[in-house]
Amino acid sequence: MRNFTQEDLAQYNGKDGKPVYIAHKGNVYDVSESKMWRSGLHMRRHVAGADLTAHIQAAPHDTGVLERYPQVGFLIKEQPSAPPLPGWVTWLLNTNPFFRRHPHPMTVHFPIVFMLSYPIFNLLFWATGNRDFETTAFHCLGGGILFMIVGIATGFLTWWYNYMGRSMKPVTIKIPLSVLTLSVAIASFVWRWNAPDIMINLQGLNILYFLCSLAFIPLIVIIGWYGATMTFPLEEE
Repeated sequence: MRNFTQEDLAQYNGKDGKPVYIAHKGNVYDVSESKMWRSGLHMRRHVAGADLTAHIQAAPHDTGVLERYPQVGFLIKEQPSAPPLPGWVTWLLNTNPFFRRHPHPMTVHFPIVFMLSYPIFNLLFWATGNRDFETTAFHCLGGGILFMIVGIATGFLTWWYNYMGRSMKPVTIKIPLSVLTLSVAIASFVWRWNAPDIMINLQGLNILYFLCSLAFIPLIVIIGWYGATMTFPLEEE
């Protein structure tokens, strides 16, 4: 048995022939013999060489599966680099594993659907002239704004709790793009609120409103893509 720091544990990630180690509640296990941990990635989302205590608590199986594999040491807890969460938030997350892993992946689907539906319904109105499509687009925009606020809030909480707020490429891309998307969405909503016939008279600056709605398609796709790479890491070739 030996003691592992987080940095030590990260070396046993299953890459280049290295063993596959994971930690759970301070214990380090060698799961190299598991077919589910080939290449150091489990279910395309859990990476080896990490403390998976929170992940396993939220998994569909119990912790008994770890008893099948040898324990090779203990994980030494290091001082987190991020400031602690408020006491009530810590209590909530510790007593309800669901809130540690699922709120952001769950809530983020709503703004994705609403914000992609907004330009699609505008396109349907432009193609058919049916005013109901344009009204639906406006309602989708409003719903997208409301759920985007919730999605951003839960995203920050997940980043803070699960990743200690450390700098990560997906996060550094998602944050500014999310702020930009929310800002443009609010401006578009106010614009459409004050000019209900803006899509009917697509001339001059009104064209900009239509183009802004189409811009949400690549924005949402890019934000969603980088979010997915955190939940389902890409396997290295």
